[in-house]
Amino acid sequence: MGHIVKTPAGTYRANWRDAAGRQKAKSFRTKREASAFLAETEASLTRGSYVDPSASRTKFSAYADRWLSSRSVEATTLAAWSSRLRSRLLPHWGGWQLGKIDHLAVQEWVTEVGKQLAPATVASCFGLFSSIMASAVRNRLIAFNPCEGVRLPAQRKRAGAVHTISQADLTARLLPAVPEWHRALVAVAAGAGLRWGECLGLRWGCVDLNASTLTVERVVIEVDGHLFDKPYPKSTSSRRTVPLAPFLEHALRRHRELVGHRPDDRVFINYEGGSMLRSNFRRQVWRPSLVRAGLLGEVVILGESRFRAVWPDRMGEEHSAEYATHREAVAEVAAKAAGGLRFHDLRHCYATWLVSGGVPINVVQAVMGHEQASTTLNRYTHTPADFYGPVRKVFGSSADDLLTLNGDPQSGKEPIEGEESL
Repeated sequence: MGHIVKTPAGTYRANWRDAAGRQKAKSFRTKREASAFLAETEASLTRGSYVDPSASRTKFSAYADRWLSSRSVEATTLAAWSSRLRSRLLPHWGGWQLGKIDHLAVQEWVTEVGKQLAPATVASCFGLFSSIMASAVRNRLIAFNPCEGVRLPAQRKRAGAVHTISQADLTARLLPAVPEWHRALVAVAAGAGLRWGECLGLRWGCVDLNASTLTVERVVIEVDGHLFDKPYPKSTSSRRTVPLAPFLEHALRRHRELVGHRPDDRVFINYEGGSMLRSNFRRQVWRPSLVRAGLLGEVVILGESRFRAVWPDRMGEEHSAEYATHREAVAEVAAKAAGGLRFHDLRHCYATWLVSGGVPINVVQAVMGHEQASTTLNRYTHTPADFYGPVRKVFGSSADDLLTLNGDPQSGKEPIEGEESL
């Protein structure tokens, strides 16, 4: 039971024992204030919601370090959290005491960073911050999570955020534009729907060209510019066997002749025999291939040793420059053009082609490696560019049949009773 004593200085000290039995005390100017505080403290001890007043003085930076070191997550997730903490959270909140962070301060911070960053980035940083503060509540360092009720910037899907191309554009334009050494990698993403890490983790022992299948068993993850093998894919459903499209089977047979095919060898390697960093592949192979395929910017031949590179910026404004070689012009467009098809968009294309081709959604879910069919439908299927024909084909000649049922003058039939022309 707590009690109050008057100090020699004329103040009143409230004394109590915390949940662990440790003696605690706090001084107040008046006895009424001390009594009110003591009553609330004892009530919180009874409810199990007691928070040590001194604990809330812990700095956010110190608690965030403890929180991060206690997490047991994938290396890629840990690296992403560390990056957000270092670049977005600690510069602002690092010196704040946990108990001083209130709802209004969090809302002001979200509004301010929302002026500089994309809504999705704001949401990811806020989510991490809220998780750390929720942990502080559970550890009785603060009484409530100040992130509750904070309004985030609306995340509106940008037009063109995900690009899809037709199968004809893939085989006739994109694949021929990719260097032969990397062509099968692009074909696997588009013809089997594999993720980047699944492509790099693929071994020849998991490719059965006689049965026309490949099996996803392991992945390669990239953390701070270093590649690591992970002996299992993203989820249980991600471990799967996928049938090979004819163009993919052909590409893999040709690729096997180029790189060799011992069972434990990686299917996709760089020219030195190692795994590829995603950023290097994007800069050196993927983006230039899009330019050569006519899927990103434009390179105009002006004459001998004269090529004009044309590219749009993020605001849609067009820029151009002239170069002496076609390669220089392609590199300029690849480096400066905004937008364009992403490598991961090929996985979206794969799902869209399957659904548009009438493959049942549960089958699409299985070959995509999704836990939920809703993920397949909501995230990975898009309206194909050539959808007009299939829509018209549904009706066929049925519209003519309907007209004859309603007394088409040329049919010689009378209108159905009760459906005279208005």
